Amino acid sequence: MTDRGSTFTVKIAENEDEIRAAQALRYDVFVRELGGSGAMVDHDRGLEQDRFDPFFDHMLCIDNKSGQVVGVYRLLRSEQAEAVGQFYSEDEYDLTALKTSGRKLLELGRSCVHRNYRGGMAMYNLWNGLAAYVARHEIEILFGVASFHGTNPETLAEPLSLLYHNHLAPEELRVRAQPQHFVEMNRVPPDQLDRRRAMLDVPALIKAYLRLGGYVGDGAYVDQAFNTTDVCLILDTTRLNERQRKIYSGV
Repeated sequence: MTDRGSTFTVKIAENEDEIRAAQALRYDVFVRELGGSGAMVDHDRGLEQDRFDPFFDHMLCIDNKSGQVVGVYRLLRSEQAEAVGQFYSEDEYDLTALKTSGRKLLELGRSCVHRNYRGGMAMYNLWNGLAAYVARHEIEILFGVASFHGTNPETLAEPLSLLYHNHLAPEELRVRAQPQHFVEMNRVPPDQLDRRRAMLDVPALIKAYLRLGGYVGDGAYVDQAFNTTDVCLILDTTRLNERQRKIYSGV
């Protein structure tokens, strides 16, 4: 994944300093920009961290000119989840449908890009790195929570309803928000939905997964600590058509 001749290098963090750089970028985005917090967030050192970090692979996108980490992804394979005792998103979602599928799983999380690099090539390079990682580990299903900013589902009624009506996962892959946290996504009937307006309110990362043929689980989750409303995205790599595969792999 490393190409020193290009503008960016994408790699898996190899030491504590590189993990700290990822956590610093996460702090900048999730805490400073979006107002999130958490039990293990280190405000003194400016690090967004949690108990799962030691078990994840941390994918970094590094600007070769400055050496700065400008994009990150956090990746957890099934065997790593066994070591920690659960997937990160199991606190929010019942993942039984995925865990009993017999297929190789990869949980994605904490994806973010430095504000000065958004809309450019940093995310494209991260996606290429992710595609290479998926191929190397023979991953079949990718999943993870993705967020809308804010904690009032009523203000998100249209985009949540659009996802529910148009992109709900098939039954065999359909995870559900945990009963004690379940927030109904079916809030606006299909015939009353302004689809164009609703799609404008869907975050770019979620749109990217939908373009690849991704689905959402049933039910949203309100994360007060991170000031977000989450949905669970599922992408079955075996269902990608050739056009989608080229987008995903960057070829």
